[in-house]
Amino acid sequence: MKRKLQVKTVIFMTVKRQKYLSAGIFCAVVGAILLALVPPLILARIVDTITAGKTAACSFLLLYFASLAAAGFLESAREGLLTVFGQKITHALRSALMEKFTALTADEMSRQEPGALVSRFVGDVDTVENLFTSGLISMFADACKIISILVVIWFQNRGLTLVLLVLLPFLFWFTRHVQKNMLAAQIENRRAVERASNHVPETLHNIRTIHCLGKEAYMEQRYDRYIGESYQAMERTNFYDAVYSPVVLILNAVVVAAVMLLSASGNPQVLKLFGMSAGTAVAVINYISQIFGPVESLGMEIQTIQSAVAGIHRINEFLTLEEVEEGSDAKDLAASANESETENRSSNENTTKAGTETEKAGWTGEDRAEEIPFVEFRDVVFGYGGHIVLNHVSFKVMDGDQVTLAGRTGAGKSTILKLLLGLYEPQSGEVLIHGAPAAQIKEEERRKLFGYVEQTFHMVPGTVREEITLFDPAITEAQVHAAAELTGLKEAIENLENGYDTVCTPELFSQGQWQLLSIARAAASDPSLLLLDEITANLDAETEKAVLQALKRVAGNRTVVSISHRTSAEMGRIIAV
Repeated sequence: MKRKLQVKTVIFMTVKRQKYLSAGIFCAVVGAILLALVPPLILARIVDTITAGKTAACSFLLLYFASLAAAGFLESAREGLLTVFGQKITHALRSALMEKFTALTADEMSRQEPGALVSRFVGDVDTVENLFTSGLISMFADACKIISILVVIWFQNRGLTLVLLVLLPFLFWFTRHVQKNMLAAQIENRRAVERASNHVPETLHNIRTIHCLGKEAYMEQRYDRYIGESYQAMERTNFYDAVYSPVVLILNAVVVAAVMLLSASGNPQVLKLFGMSAGTAVAVINYISQIFGPVESLGMEIQTIQSAVAGIHRINEFLTLEEVEEGSDAKDLAASANESETENRSSNENTTKAGTETEKAGWTGEDRAEEIPFVEFRDVVFGYGGHIVLNHVSFKVMDGDQVTLAGRTGAGKSTILKLLLGLYEPQSGEVLIHGAPAAQIKEEERRKLFGYVEQTFHMVPGTVREEITLFDPAITEAQVHAAAELTGLKEAIENLENGYDTVCTPELFSQGQWQLLSIARAAASDPSLLLLDEITANLDAETEKAVLQALKRVAGNRTVVSISHRTSAEMGRIIAV
């Protein structure tokens, strides 16, 4: 068993390996704090000398500019060294995560969602890096700077120190209040942008279902709503940002003005607390301008630390997952490869068998010629970019028929479904549903007419109920429950924490249950025609059996047009394409 690590262990080991870098950061932090106190004191001496009618020595002027340069250099050195240290931490953490990932058991590895892994390797690690570059060390430096400035001001002007001790807590509270509201608005904006960004591929993935249900207008309205929510969130962010800076500047000016007025007072008791020379006044004003910045930064640093703690927790969870025993990797991988090879051979055999049992595409249904076909292809020609996919295809599907389209990959089986849904129009020939062109069916009629089930279930943001209804108000609660019961999902849904009101996440259901939910979605509106596109392609044998049983119940006496490469999933008559 490999040794289990935690984030704190990785950080400690990095600090130990980078001892000179760590020592350099400490010296830069302490030096920057101390040197930041020196220039105002030198400037005070120079001003007092000049106001006394004397000439300031060049040495004081040189010392003043040298101290400013040294303080700036150490501040830059601190930022640079912290950046390098943060990169070292990032490298060490990602190396530890990758080492852990390669050591996971096959079971644990299969449970990992790609998005969650990327989030840990990128987002969570970045938050830990920020913990040092703009979190703990920066907060320590800012806190020390505030304290050191207050100590220096205490010896220069005790009255001002008391004023600052009263005002700084208020300023800190105001800063945190504004930052919390800005952060909430920014998070809301990111969520809205994320929803808007996900809406486009979501619409693309579900385009056949959307077209089948006539939900184009609804998808447009939902996208507009996401954009509007993002705009409103950004407006709130801009408002707080616009309010904060003027308040701080006004507070700074008020403090300076009040101290200046009090220091010029003729009252001996007031002068005892606030009296100071011109040079001291200049130094105090300089210190006041320095103290407000760290107070503002403390609020952001606390947020950074809170975010980093959450990231550390998620990384530690991953680092404690079960690992494989030494020497078992090859065995697991070999077993997995053999299983995959066996499945591929089985799939190929099924495909070959299906191809030998098909009827000819020219079936005309002469025994029921007096009836109007539910679905009819009349000499249809269709292609993409000059490449003909369907070449003079003709067939009929009568009301209540259940047929399976069979043919090699690329023969145009999925294209037939797209033509039926009205997503495309044939280049020649006719695609008819009840004698009317498929592309001319009105949107409001599609939901009652079509039920479409894709190979992979595409989840939309919302509850279990909304996954089934796709936000269609015409579908009643009774229809939702009936669809769930028909597909065998009723018990699983009712056992959820909030039942049908449970918000859907990828881990909520198994792959087979998601496919059953897709069938429930198609069946909810009681459609006349079911279109099935390789719905069992990604399922194991046991799950496939459960899905086919549910499909048999849903299909009932409905007209069904399906695509399947597996003979076990074929329904009714075979039409060769």
